[in-house]
Amino acid sequence: MKSDFKKIDKIFSEIRKIVIGQDYMIDRLLIGLFTQGHILLEGVPGLAKTLTVKTLSDVLKLDFNRIQFTPDLLPSDLIGTMIFNQKNSKFEVKKGPIFSNIILADEINRSPAKVQSALLESMQERQVTIGDVSYNLDNPFLVLATQNPIDQEGTYPLPEAQRDRFMMKINVNYPTKEDELEIMKRMSNLNFNHKVNRILTKKDILTIRSHINKVSISDSLEKYIISVVNATRNPEIIGLKNESDYINYGASPRASINMNLASKAIAFFNQRDYVLPDDIKNIAVDVLNHRIILNYEAEADGITTTQIINSILEKIEINS
Repeated sequence: MKSDFKKIDKIFSEIRKIVIGQDYMIDRLLIGLFTQGHILLEGVPGLAKTLTVKTLSDVLKLDFNRIQFTPDLLPSDLIGTMIFNQKNSKFEVKKGPIFSNIILADEINRSPAKVQSALLESMQERQVTIGDVSYNLDNPFLVLATQNPIDQEGTYPLPEAQRDRFMMKINVNYPTKEDELEIMKRMSNLNFNHKVNRILTKKDILTIRSHINKVSISDSLEKYIISVVNATRNPEIIGLKNESDYINYGASPRASINMNLASKAIAFFNQRDYVLPDDIKNIAVDVLNHRIILNYEAEADGITTTQIINSILEKIEINS
């Protein structure tokens, strides 16, 4: 197990050769990788979202495909189609770019609903249907999607069902002045070496997943997770009457499952075989923020899902 901890540290150090100041995003991407959770990245252009995902795939010995989502994209462009072979007068399957280990769905909210529906099947069922036949996707299979919050023209907002399929939604922030100075120096050097060493194989990833699955979480912490998720649906039961006026829909049971998995991964990254309350609080905002649907009143009053989640975390106590 100690060798696995060292490999995770090596992944961070290799990605830092290329990506500067985005350790938080890297940490969340690795949580998704090791717990089979898809990740949604949201941030303005130029914050190294695409670069980080590409570098991660280079560090791992996995197949990687980038799909640029556009309004004219078709489901067949994503999953593949049947092509008629004139030589043998038969239809043959031509598999699409979804048949890979890591998929970067760039600007996912620019694709129409029928493409999003095709992606939904692959994310949830880990299979795709071409014609009358279903094909299983390789393991590991991870969708890392990006969307731009400021350029909303010509976009198709992700439906709640698809947003719920993402384990976490990560808001990618600007780098600090110090980090940006280093980025400028490094990337303006035309001789900069963009190569990284490959660290993990598929077998290594499956081994680490097995270790994370064995991390223990107490009954009291499992009940705490349920209390937090339930409070997103009915904040008034914990005395948050004002917050309840802003919420249309709370988080689904999938949020409870993902909080459990992600907190185990956080514990493992910190070289522990048990979950602490801080592990759950660490990932609560990222797991819940895209699952809580606020009303227009919240938007008018400038209330965000992050504020509501933090209020819930402050209010609920952990019973031993």
